[in-house]
Amino acid sequence: MNILITGCAGFIGFSLIQELSKKKNFKIVGIDNLNNINGDLNLKKKRLSIIKKNIKFFNFSLEDKIKLKKLYKIYKFENVVHLAAQPGVRLSIKKPMIYFNSNIKGYFNILDLSREYKVPHLVYASSSSVYGNQKKFPISETQDTNNQESFYALSKKIGEMMSSYYSKMYTMKITSLRFFTVYGPFGRQDMAMFKFTEKIHKNKKIDIYNNGKHVRDFTYISNIIEPIIKILTKKRKKLYEVYNLASSKPEKLKKYIFELEKSFGKTAKKNYVELQLGDVLKTSASTKKIDKFTGKLKKIGISQGISNFVEWYKNYVQ
Repeated sequence: MNILITGCAGFIGFSLIQELSKKKNFKIVGIDNLNNINGDLNLKKKRLSIIKKNIKFFNFSLEDKIKLKKLYKIYKFENVVHLAAQPGVRLSIKKPMIYFNSNIKGYFNILDLSREYKVPHLVYASSSSVYGNQKKFPISETQDTNNQESFYALSKKIGEMMSSYYSKMYTMKITSLRFFTVYGPFGRQDMAMFKFTEKIHKNKKIDIYNNGKHVRDFTYISNIIEPIIKILTKKRKKLYEVYNLASSKPEKLKKYIFELEKSFGKTAKKNYVELQLGDVLKTSASTKKIDKFTGKLKKIGISQGISNFVEWYKNYVQ
């Protein structure tokens, strides 16, 4: 089974490939443009060095439809998992054009070529950010997604809309996945987990936005990788589906920091900051829909997840 994974050197792409490579029936093609807009390129290169022996790797941007079309023609993909995107809420407000090119134009090329080459199943990585600021919790897939707080969130919403349209118009099987604050070993350097860990390790102050009042559905990486693999391998009747992928156990940011302090055995130096433009106050997902499809899967909680990350980080920076 030939499968294309875009953003293969990213955190989720790397983690998915590690698991898929253990299965003999997947032949993996990976694409990544290896940009360093949201962090040190060395981490992407490290991820790639680990998985490269298990994939056919190509280095280019998805805006290049000519190069992309050649891969579709050669490999005749049976699954495409589109994880490539420009992440980051605040940068998207300052530089929306980067997000338009990568997240909208790049995904359109994937979507349209998947139509042209009749790919049996396309998986699209969306985000919990499409929900904006909600008042009803836990958030289900049927709740309103028409009030985004950043251009990044808007780009993901547009991707979902294109997916729904293409699925209906061209009878394509497409799955949109809304990820909730994913963390774990080899995680992104622009996210709170990496930033907090690095500063605590170096005895520097951590910036705590919204004065620590944020609540997030922190989701350990394995808690989304297992459902993705189930989605790729289990049959379903409906052409288009949207799923929340989350721990479904929201935690206060203060609890998150407490677990980091416990893992390091020291108290973090703190700098409290007001709510930032583009931030949402709370995320808390209902996972009833995905649990019904995949069956209940074992989930790693925040205490074990943070301990795993800190242990990895200490080895990584040696």
